[in-house]
Amino acid sequence: MATSIFTASTTPITRLITTTTSPSHHFPKRPATFSIRCMSQDPEPSTEPSKTTPPPMAASTPTPTPPPAPAAPKVSTKFSDVLAFSGPAPERINGRLAMIGFVSAMAVELSSGQSVFTQISNGGVAAFAATSVVLSLASLVPLFKGVRAEAKSSGLMTSDAELWNGRFAMLGLVALAFTEYVKGSSLV
Repeated sequence: MATSIFTASTTPITRLITTTTSPSHHFPKRPATFSIRCMSQDPEPSTEPSKTTPPPMAASTPTPTPPPAPAAPKVSTKFSDVLAFSGPAPERINGRLAMIGFVSAMAVELSSGQSVFTQISNGGVAAFAATSVVLSLASLVPLFKGVRAEAKSSGLMTSDAELWNGRFAMLGLVALAFTEYVKGSSLV
């Protein structure tokens, strides 16, 4: 039988108390008693012949298999869901068109000195319409197949970075057109 190396006796222990000058902090001296029990070692060797008992065998339990990864939620490929106001297509497509529009407007303005309004009146509408159709179709095909930009993004070029770049390009294109309108000539 295993018992404690500490005996289960109660030993009085005297507290050391320093008295202060204030009588309100004076505590009476009382012996405190406590006991510690521990079942870690035999108190004395037994005189009985030792019985060898094998250590308990660990129960052989099969290693639990991890739960399967949760299935990705089904993505709707309905036309009305993809092109809904809060759907994945409108802001992404508008952002992509704004990025291309801002860069091309600035490139033409730097190379020829034409303002945005001059570029549009000199045949820019047809180029804008063709670019819009091609880019919209290229953006919608993966969405109708159920592939989202969030699933394909990693590293520096994430889907959130694309959305923010698109938002800034939309603001930049509007600011460029407004500044040129107020100024009455090209920005550069």
